[in-house]
Amino acid sequence: MTVYLVGAGPGDPGLLTMRAADLLAETEVVVHDRLAAAQLLDLAPSSATRIDVGKAPGNVAMTQDEINAVLVEHGGAGRHVVRLKGGDPYVFGRGGEEAEVLRDAGIAFEIVPGVTSAIAAAAYAGIPVTHRGLSTHVTIVTGHEDPAKGTTDTDWDSLARAGGTLVILMGAARLAEISARLIAGGRDPETPVAAVRWGTRPEQRTIRTTLSKAPTAGIESPSAIVVGRVATLDLAWFENKPLFGKRVVITRAREQASVLRMRLEALGAEVLELPSIKIEPIDFDLPATTEFGWLFATSANGVKALFERGIIPAGTDARSLSGLKIAAIGPGTAAAFMRYGIWPDLVPQRFVAESLLAEIPQPTVHGERVLLVRAETARDVLPEGLLELGYEVRVLNVYRTLAVEPDSVDLDRVRTGLVDAICFTSSSTVTNFLRATGSIDGLGIPIISIGPVTSEAVRATGLEVAVEAIEHDIDGLVAAVLSQLA
Repeated sequence: MTVYLVGAGPGDPGLLTMRAADLLAETEVVVHDRLAAAQLLDLAPSSATRIDVGKAPGNVAMTQDEINAVLVEHGGAGRHVVRLKGGDPYVFGRGGEEAEVLRDAGIAFEIVPGVTSAIAAAAYAGIPVTHRGLSTHVTIVTGHEDPAKGTTDTDWDSLARAGGTLVILMGAARLAEISARLIAGGRDPETPVAAVRWGTRPEQRTIRTTLSKAPTAGIESPSAIVVGRVATLDLAWFENKPLFGKRVVITRAREQASVLRMRLEALGAEVLELPSIKIEPIDFDLPATTEFGWLFATSANGVKALFERGIIPAGTDARSLSGLKIAAIGPGTAAAFMRYGIWPDLVPQRFVAESLLAEIPQPTVHGERVLLVRAETARDVLPEGLLELGYEVRVLNVYRTLAVEPDSVDLDRVRTGLVDAICFTSSSTVTNFLRATGSIDGLGIPIISIGPVTSEAVRATGLEVAVEAIEHDIDGLVAAVLSQLA
């Protein structure tokens, strides 16, 4: 097998290359540093071993020699290994050293370049590192050389005279010395400087100053420090996104959260994924579908569980086989049917059981049978209403929701009020999330609800709903977040 030295990019998960994503999806072992976006690890199979080798000032999970040993151990055992490194492996990432160790051990390796923060952080701050009339070249330099060498390879005097754009990585701790040496070498003390901390991430912050003032400007690690005339440019786009700087909690099951997360992150939000439930399929005996006139589904989870039993070949229109009419409680459930080539006959205008009951036609014959696919624990509004209309109802429970314990670090952020909103997408997420966090009353955190049933569950706990989605789906929930925070 092979050890892949993979660049994770500077922080925005969307900057991961397709090659890197494909390798993560197949890996057996992920050896990752602290700068890799945490959700990138979710691309690896759940069975993959995850090894944190992150380094932070004053906190080193593993030395470089120990990291090398881990790569040799797992690579030598014939495992598929991804060494996930922030930025690009060969741009101050010590990827060359790791490649040398693997080569010397006779272990196959491959380099997968990543987007370097030297370029991306500046771009996300609205600064092109080269620009007509301002800079024709860019130099990338580390501000943190190996202290064991006892000498420096960086000729700051030459860099001062070279002009153009200078991008300094890992230089925040030595910025006073670096600034002094550049000025002594001939750089104008008033040379513009922009320091981009956590570039490309929702917590990105940009400090603009000058070379002489930079040491006292509050620049912290990790920052990409841009020195040169281009630092006067402010072609802002990332920090102008409507939810930039907002921290939003989503409580959906992890299996469902990706679309909502991507939508909010695309608007600039920092998303804390704190699933309070997980979806578990349950065994069921499927009755003959020819016995029913209607198939009702109240969630995409129910549709998925039903079809994973293989009752209908994916990509075919099952109605031509069974004569069933299909009802979906909302567009998300309808979309789940469509993924199997099935277009529902009925989707109510409001995505709750009451609307479905209001819009379904009277049974063609008394006792027309309905197969209702749903969660093990659900409201009885729909089956009771169908009975009142004259239908005969068979309830088929195909999945259940189970409580899970959210991440403790992110839970502490909620408990201390360090979030800007919490999104709830079902009554079970409300119940289980508050069981994990305890009371959040008095913290002033706005609660965004996907619909009236969820809102009712929130109010039953004594909390208030700041905004309820007009359309009870992901689009509506995102719109509700925007209305509250933008």
